[in-house]
Amino acid sequence: MIAPSSSLTNAAELSVDYADVVAAADRLEGVAHRTPVLTSRTVDERTGCQVFFKGENFQRTGSFKFRGAYNAIAQLTPEQKNQGVITYSSGNHAQAIALASKLLGVAAHVVMPTDAPDVKRHATEEYGATLHLYDRTTTIRETLAQELATQHHLTLIPPYDHPHVIAGQGTVGKELFEQVGELDYLLVCCGGGGLLSGCAIAAHQLAPNCRVLGVEPATADDATRSFHSQTLQTVHNPDTIADGARTPSLGTLTFPLVLHYVYDMVTVPDRALRNTLVFLLERLKVVVEPTGALAATALLEQIFQPPAGTKIGVILSGGNIDRALIATL
Repeated sequence: MIAPSSSLTNAAELSVDYADVVAAADRLEGVAHRTPVLTSRTVDERTGCQVFFKGENFQRTGSFKFRGAYNAIAQLTPEQKNQGVITYSSGNHAQAIALASKLLGVAAHVVMPTDAPDVKRHATEEYGATLHLYDRTTTIRETLAQELATQHHLTLIPPYDHPHVIAGQGTVGKELFEQVGELDYLLVCCGGGGLLSGCAIAAHQLAPNCRVLGVEPATADDATRSFHSQTLQTVHNPDTIADGARTPSLGTLTFPLVLHYVYDMVTVPDRALRNTLVFLLERLKVVVEPTGALAATALLEQIFQPPAGTKIGVILSGGNIDRALIATL
């Protein structure tokens, strides 16, 4: 059994446990898609391992974010639902909040940067959310969202640092282990750490010997630095094509969970990320966005080199890629 990686936390102090993930799975039953697991002989031969890709690019709204958003909004009080919700997001959580709110009859507001991918902005509007655009170079999105929440009596649901969001994201890992059994390694994309911490909780319960690794962009390596220093680090507006991983830091809830359950953190450069996007499109025939391909990049570009013959899970966290970016690849 793999011991948790840090002595700085203990289970009693953590905000989310596996029971929360199970409860989230019950709420999502029949609402969220049970996404497929993809395999490739080419990938297995290339890596010398047995690799399973969890296709959250096939989830509703095109990413895993729908799970956490729905789980959070579903638990609001009738008064909170009547008043509406607000979030801040570059796109995937925005779409998730918008659709979950629509399904549950709740008004949604989203604080979104002006340079967010068009595909994500348009989808968020089509799901019925009211957008509040801002310039990421001059405005702190968390501050703007909190001001709007106070002004309009809205419930703020952040993209990752929220216990119900984390529990919802953990259902990705729970499903994967139910589909393929125990794994030796699980590679998970990391922005703010909601998906990573949620999946690591599921792994700890369902596959105690599985080593969970978080993967983030090299230019947005705050989580990796935080993990290795065991002190919360930040990054400001990092330059990376992985727009979903431009988060300034892990959250106050996700950081302790990552320290407690995650085995290691690694980073990948944008150049390698672009190679992986093309490979996934050409060989697996799937469209994956840059942030969604972080974990796959660590494996396929040999940044993480597992022992031969091991069984590896890789989360493809989303597929909302701009057509303009596809053309540049």
